[in-house]
Amino acid sequence: MSKVSRFEIFVDEPERAMAFYAAVFGWKFEKWTGLNDYWMVMAGPQNEFGINGGLTRRPKGGSPSAGSPVNSYVCTVNVQSLEGTMNLVLSNGGSVMKEKVAIRGVGWMAYFYDTEGNGFGIMQNDNAAN
Repeated sequence: MSKVSRFEIFVDEPERAMAFYAAVFGWKFEKWTGLNDYWMVMAGPQNEFGINGGLTRRPKGGSPSAGSPVNSYVCTVNVQSLEGTMNLVLSNGGSVMKEKVAIRGVGWMAYFYDTEGNGFGIMQNDNAAN
């Protein structure tokens, strides 16, 4: 069995995307000197559950168009406050892909687009969700 070990985000404007993810999730970025246009993404402390990733300039072909079907993996980020994070996403240039829904007995989930048109999810654990 194989487990996902990292994620990568493809973007048109790296600085804009890094500002978005830093503002919404507090992620840190470090330029990888071995590759052009590649940044390591530290999505949390090493001793916490979860994976880190990378951010790189999108290959030629351009951004996904608004409303296009998802054509890649979608990562979901666990958050303390779904409503608070939703507000951060929207105030930092993101948009709604799929409205908030309850996952019964698990929590609350919603999907968004970042400033580059990439989809992602956010999840707030809540055993009382109905």
